[in-house]
Amino acid sequence: MPKTIKIKSTNVGARLDKFLAQKLSLSRSQIQKLIKNGAVLINNQKTTPHYFLKEEESITINQTPDTRYQIPDTKKPNNQLPSFTLDIIAKTPDYLMINKPAGIPVHPDERYKTGTLIQKITGRFPAIKKIGEDKTRPGIIHRLDKDVSGLLVIARTQKMFNYLKEQFQNRQIKKEYLALVHGRITPTSGEINFPITRGKNGAMVARPKNQEGKVAITEYEVLQSFINYSLVKVMIKTGRSHQIRVHFKALGHPIVGDTLHKIKKQKSEKVPLDRLWLHAQSLGFYDLKNNWQEFTIEPPLELKNYLTSIK
Repeated sequence: MPKTIKIKSTNVGARLDKFLAQKLSLSRSQIQKLIKNGAVLINNQKTTPHYFLKEEESITINQTPDTRYQIPDTKKPNNQLPSFTLDIIAKTPDYLMINKPAGIPVHPDERYKTGTLIQKITGRFPAIKKIGEDKTRPGIIHRLDKDVSGLLVIARTQKMFNYLKEQFQNRQIKKEYLALVHGRITPTSGEINFPITRGKNGAMVARPKNQEGKVAITEYEVLQSFINYSLVKVMIKTGRSHQIRVHFKALGHPIVGDTLHKIKKQKSEKVPLDRLWLHAQSLGFYDLKNNWQEFTIEPPLELKNYLTSIK
C-alpha cells in the first residue's frame, strides 16, 4: 500500500531526501534510489532528491513487487557511515593534528556506534585509548559537528590532554573558522554574545543576554559579500555545542546547509549543499615546551566549488 505524508509548516524548506531519510529511518542513498526510480511522488508528480518541500504538499511513497521501489522493512535506522581516509596534518609524540572530513562524527553516540573519527584514530594509534577522562572519547579535548570539516587536535599523552584542556578552559586556544551564511551581514565585523542553552525540543538555542544559559562569545569578520550570502571569518572564544550555528541564526544569518538551525522565512539555497558550509581553518595552542603551535588548512573542494557557483 502507498504511504502518504502531508508536509507541515515545520518541515517547509527541508530537502526531500534528508526529510525522508529521517522520517523513514533509512540511509539517504536508499531514499535517493527510491526517488530516482519514481517510487516517491510530490502531489503525484515525479521529483528529484534535491527538491525542497512546501507547505501542504503530499509525499506518496509507493510499494510495488519490484524491489527497486520497496522500502526496506526495518525499524532500526541504517546509520552506517561512509569510509574515509585519516588525514594527519601533524604527528608528534604528544598530539595529532587531524583534518576531519564532513559527514563523520568525532566519536560514537546513540546514532553512530562505529565508523567514527576517533575509532579510526585509535585503530591506528591504540595507545590513545587510555588517554583522557572518557573511554568513549579518548584523547578528545574539543569536537566538530558531524557535517563540519577542518582541524582537530587529539592528545596522545595524558599530560598533553591535561594541558590542552587547561588552555581550552582558560580560552588560550585559537579557533578560527570560515562560514558562508545567508544574507549580507551588517556591520561587517562584531561580537555575538548570547548565552546558549537547550530549547524545548532539545536543540541548542541562543537566548537574550538577560536570560539563563551558558556564556558563549563569537567574533566575526565579513571577508566577502555576495548578493544573498556573506563569507565570514569566525573566531570563537568559548566552545559551546553548535555555538557558531545558533549564534548566526540569532543574528538572522544562518549557516548555508544547516537544516537544523534555520529561520522560518529563510529562502532555500538555489544550489543544494549536502553539508554545512562551515570549516575549522586554523587552530593554535601551546605545546608541552610552551612553544606556540598553529595550523591552517584550506576548505575542501566542495566548499570552494560552492563559492564559485554563487558568484
